[in-house]
Amino acid sequence: MKKKGLIIVSLFAGILLIASFLPKPSQNEGKEAVLVKTVLNYVEQLHFRPKSLDDKLSEQLFNYYIESIDGGKRFLTKEDLALLEKHRLNLDNQAIEGTFTFFDLSIDLLDKSLGKTQLIYRDLLSKPFNLNGDATFETDSEKRPFPANDAELKEVWRKLLVYEIISRVNEKLELQGKGSAEIKAKSTDELEKEAREAVLKLYDEWYERLFKTKRSDRLSIYINSLTHLYDPHSDYFEPIEKQNFDIRFTGKLEGIGATLQTVGDYTKVATVVVGGPVWKSKELFENDIILKVAQEGADFKDISGLGINDVVQQIRGKKGTKVRLLVKKVDGTIKEIEIVRDIIELEEGFAKSLLLKNDQFPNEKYGYIYLPRFYADFEDPKGRFCAPDVEKEIEKLKAENVNGIILDLRNNGGGSLSDVVKMTGFFIPSGPVVQVKSKESKADVLRDPDSRTQYDGALIVMVNNMSASASEIIAAALQDYGRAIIVGTKSTYGKGTVQRFFDLDMGLRGYEEFKPLGEVKITTQKFYRINGGSTQLKGVTPDIILPDQYHYLEIGEREEDYAMEWTEIAPVGYEPQKSRLQSLDLLRKKSEDRVKSDPSFQMVLKNALRIKKQRDQSIMPLSLNAYKQLLKNQEKEAQEFRDAFKNYQIKSVENLATDLAEINADSAKITRNIAFKESVGKDIYLKESLLILNDYIRLKK
Repeated sequence: MKKKGLIIVSLFAGILLIASFLPKPSQNEGKEAVLVKTVLNYVEQLHFRPKSLDDKLSEQLFNYYIESIDGGKRFLTKEDLALLEKHRLNLDNQAIEGTFTFFDLSIDLLDKSLGKTQLIYRDLLSKPFNLNGDATFETDSEKRPFPANDAELKEVWRKLLVYEIISRVNEKLELQGKGSAEIKAKSTDELEKEAREAVLKLYDEWYERLFKTKRSDRLSIYINSLTHLYDPHSDYFEPIEKQNFDIRFTGKLEGIGATLQTVGDYTKVATVVVGGPVWKSKELFENDIILKVAQEGADFKDISGLGINDVVQQIRGKKGTKVRLLVKKVDGTIKEIEIVRDIIELEEGFAKSLLLKNDQFPNEKYGYIYLPRFYADFEDPKGRFCAPDVEKEIEKLKAENVNGIILDLRNNGGGSLSDVVKMTGFFIPSGPVVQVKSKESKADVLRDPDSRTQYDGALIVMVNNMSASASEIIAAALQDYGRAIIVGTKSTYGKGTVQRFFDLDMGLRGYEEFKPLGEVKITTQKFYRINGGSTQLKGVTPDIILPDQYHYLEIGEREEDYAMEWTEIAPVGYEPQKSRLQSLDLLRKKSEDRVKSDPSFQMVLKNALRIKKQRDQSIMPLSLNAYKQLLKNQEKEAQEFRDAFKNYQIKSVENLATDLAEINADSAKITRNIAFKESVGKDIYLKESLLILNDYIRLKK
């Protein structure tokens, strides 16, 4: 496609889009053509690694989209694919022209397959299955070819359903064998019949949702199949999807404070957020069914049959506005409820701290800061940001005179770049933190904006294979400076790219009738360590590696299709702390010795081998007796690991005195706090990190 115009982007001033001169779609094009062309224009001009719209990309899009719509190979046949195959090298032209011949054909084939496969599973489930055949079923769809025709498709479904029935019958037989009061003694034939009825209900409910899939949802899959060819983190977001992303990123939402789920044609309250409007009203509870919704001053609208996103859009709203709900209570009564919407903060995602003690040195105490994500609320100056929240936790721990601090970033998928730069600065006097590079410019060096060092004591940063992006920035910087000891699994996730959101409406003049189009998240930059290396693909290798249950599996960015490559640029000047570097070998040796002699960690490694073996074993028997024996063998292998970590590893886990008043003011917070402290106390990785921290403090002395 010929590139026209220019988009000027200011990445660090917070301006997503200043001006755009994108090619204007013709007046006779519909919303879908306008949407696809606008997304393409943005990605083409702004992505760090732009691609040519050519036959190669068309073929990649074909393969990726087929995988997206039928990765389980239970809908399309090779006969269907032959019809679609005619368009394999023409999808680039269709995108440029704003036509949807291939997309329309794929929807038509999927719709026909839904009707066809529903008849198949209903017919198969209407008759008893032979549960003692000698066939097998390949459960890993990547290892199975697409069925050649409808006859093979039916056989795939037969095997899939037999496997499902066998697993359910075996589960009930095990409960009977254990004398469960919930399961009456029944024959295998009776259990098989009940299992078929249960599976039929399950699939009917699933298909009911599939039949209601909107064309716009399917188009989103198609567009994202295109954006993911550039890299795994470039995505198109419909307006409701962008709202959901913002909620996860900021940790807050405006609404009634309840999570919803679809059950058949109805919308059920799944959970109630403690402290939210619903929780305060004491009128709407879990398992209540919402029948109708009315905005303030308007009539009720029936929401039966609507998808969950459509229902959520009607119920969410600005703080202070009212929404009326017609609700069917659990006891069957119908009640009208009025709720004033408010801002709900999802506290479980925010930073919090504890005091820990080591049995060997009971007079010493250590600070523990748990940060599940790098949250930031850029829309609200008074909103929650993780950097100042962590700074507060540091100050509270310093007031307790802790001997060292552990910052836990395990399973933290990242978030705000500006906050991670500030947070890194809490632990260093000054200097560069990370380098950020756009595709056609020199790297920008982001520096500690604050000359203060909020904490200069002994520090450990805990990571694992799901610590990504911003987590990797702070771990890499503190490792390069020699400021912290990084403890964790073999490597972090390996996401070394930066994304920005762009409002598609801002790049399109006119066409008000099509707006809002949504937003697109594009990888515009890569970040690099101050030593010049990237964390992309390779991640951060901890100073001290602890085995986990995925020790023998490949996990992370390197497993993603079309992940961006690892690259390297020039380092920047910085001064590492040599004292910490000099003690690393000894600290590592002491930890390795403990791990080798610790039965819990040896159990972890043994379990990791078991998990890899099970992951590799994807062919399952379609015989109840053979399935029983397989599970019996697996159960025997798993039994020794089941209670391996039930005992407390850390004897003393305490809340900070300054936090107790807020915790004790709410019964729900008390319950969550107890569960949090229990999980911390049983954490063998945290126990070893405490011992490493203790070793480090002793060496410094």
